[in-house]
Amino acid sequence: MSRSRVIAAALVISLVVSGCGTDDPLTRGSAETAAGAVPKVAIDAADPRGDGLGQCAKVAIAYAGTINGENAALGQNIFYGVDLAVQLHNRANPGCQVELKRYDTEGKAEKAPGVVNEIVGEKAVLGVVGPSFSGEAKAVGNLFDQAGLVQITPSATNSSLTTYGWKTFFRGLGSDAAQAPAAAKFLTGMLKAAKVCVVADDTPFGVDLGKSVTQALAGTSSCTDRVKTKQTDFTAVVTKMTAEKPDAIFYAGYYPEAGPLAQQLDAAGVTAKFVGPDGVKNDEFIRAAGKAAANAYFTCPCVPEDNFRDFTVAYRSMEGHAPGTYSAEAYDAATILLKGIDKGIADRAGLLDFVRTYSGQGLTKRFRWDKNGEPEEAPVWSYRVENGKIVTNVQIS
Repeated sequence: MSRSRVIAAALVISLVVSGCGTDDPLTRGSAETAAGAVPKVAIDAADPRGDGLGQCAKVAIAYAGTINGENAALGQNIFYGVDLAVQLHNRANPGCQVELKRYDTEGKAEKAPGVVNEIVGEKAVLGVVGPSFSGEAKAVGNLFDQAGLVQITPSATNSSLTTYGWKTFFRGLGSDAAQAPAAAKFLTGMLKAAKVCVVADDTPFGVDLGKSVTQALAGTSSCTDRVKTKQTDFTAVVTKMTAEKPDAIFYAGYYPEAGPLAQQLDAAGVTAKFVGPDGVKNDEFIRAAGKAAANAYFTCPCVPEDNFRDFTVAYRSMEGHAPGTYSAEAYDAATILLKGIDKGIADRAGLLDFVRTYSGQGLTKRFRWDKNGEPEEAPVWSYRVENGKIVTNVQIS
């Protein structure tokens, strides 16, 4: 099927779903899950299609983040969310065809500056969704700022990113400062862990989150340990966890290391519940962890996307698979940029000012930023593995 027909099919299904009287997902939330209430879809949630009257010429938005590399799955979730928003917008607005430019940083801080310099040189690019990860975001924030090019990251959570005085940086989700106390609450309250060990990787994300969770746990954190990116043998960590006998282990990092670590802990007989953050919440973790994944939970400043029926149907139809972590947040970020362009904004300064003063409902939250680029709403949810799939657990904060 051609790409245009796939999109058309998605839209038709979307209209059928949203035209079913009281089953309209835009006017009510779905039923409660066994574990807790799923989020409701706000009736005024922004739609990238807008009113169909958008007018523009030779404008583009960009995705900047990982597409390939160790953590590619997370970046692909984000890119496809942006892609969906742009495709739906362009089909509905014949007078405003926005180009989506894709730039692959591989999630690497050392590669990102060269990629961003290329984006900055593309004058048609008025706004950017990304970068994906905190390390690369830190490496390029000043470049975006110097160019006056607005960026909305749907996934970079390092708390320090809004402390550098950048005027163009906006975070589309809660930071580690929001996730850490929620994770501590989940570990000690919902999982009732009296003893917790925190293991962190060496990335800016892992270091910041690991430190923040340890502080939030206060006396409950009985031990800490470190691992390295691309590490595969976790014998030393397993030995330490075997001796400590914690009730739960919080791993601050990404799924490529978390999966093998969980598998090796399980093989050694460590029965502690394994809890990972958004960087671990991915099907690749389940594949690598094997049967150990059955004892895993996740915390994430991301909203369960599977409740958003129109979004999920269109995403599945166009991309060929279900949305994942941060797909909905990326869709929201792209939709905000598209709304500005539809208002006739044709320059970077204008779109930056539009985002800076923006206030509106999205799928995942109501978007409004403080002077540093932090969102005023920062919900954190928990997830668990059930029958080999990641499913919604409960909202923590």
